[in-house]
Amino acid sequence: MIQRRNFLALAAFGAVAGISGCGTDAGDVNVRLASGEAGGLYHAFARLLAAVAEQAGDVRIEPVTTSGSQENLARLAAGEVDAALTLSDSVGERDRVLALGRVYENYLQLAVRADSPIHRVADLRGARVNLGAAGSGAAVTGERLLWAAGLDPAVDVSIAHRPLRDAVAALDSEEIDALLWAGGVPTSALEVPRRMRLVDLGELAVPMRERFGYLYDRVEIPADAYPGGRAVHTVGVANLLLAAPSLPDEAAAAIVDLLVSYADALVPAEAAGTQFLDARSLIGTGSVPLHPGAAAVYRRRHG
Repeated sequence: MIQRRNFLALAAFGAVAGISGCGTDAGDVNVRLASGEAGGLYHAFARLLAAVAEQAGDVRIEPVTTSGSQENLARLAAGEVDAALTLSDSVGERDRVLALGRVYENYLQLAVRADSPIHRVADLRGARVNLGAAGSGAAVTGERLLWAAGLDPAVDVSIAHRPLRDAVAALDSEEIDALLWAGGVPTSALEVPRRMRLVDLGELAVPMRERFGYLYDRVEIPADAYPGGRAVHTVGVANLLLAAPSLPDEAAAAIVDLLVSYADALVPAEAAGTQFLDARSLIGTGSVPLHPGAAAVYRRRHG
């Protein structure tokens, strides 16, 4: 059952003091944050984070609209942004990035028309499927989902990569048969259950873990997530808030302090059903090491 856990347990340890280092004033640092598509959870979360940063005055955050995880990583590598949101399974061994935190869980949502004969991923054989926008994390995770269901993405399905709103229009006009979206629930662009239905993906969580690693969880989208919709199981993937190694320690620390101290203000409407991770999970960034500024904050708060 999806449960949004409260970050604020961390806040009980008190506000963090400034991190010593190169002497940069975090309030003077403008952090360009690569987010995602308009209408998605990344996009909304980045803007809320920018708003609380402006209120706190400790760091400035400039959200940058993108197509999603893969583009975000590319921009981070090119020095075009200072921080980025990404699905954990989009981060490769060659990506030179540091983590500020594991912030919440994303939900794979495979939407079909309400009257579609597609009820399992295996039913997509021969179908036209939109696997997220080009440059999105769903493009990576979607192919893995197909492989786990016994389908070869290059042979068994016809794949498109349109932005969410274009994909919804294409599904409505029957140009495609299904679309995959990785995001929070409810996602307002998905007209569930009036015009669309979510396919249950729960049976593929274990095969995905066995084939591609520990990053995938079986989670539930409850019946009340989309009013009138039925409960379905799906695959959850953790989201990471990343930073370039060049981000000053003070700025990294200030952002982590925002995550902790303003947790309730960082829940977009698109995340009403999203599982926000608790204090222990916030530092669980897997193989991606924590930024020194972030690690110092967690060390002060956790002891």
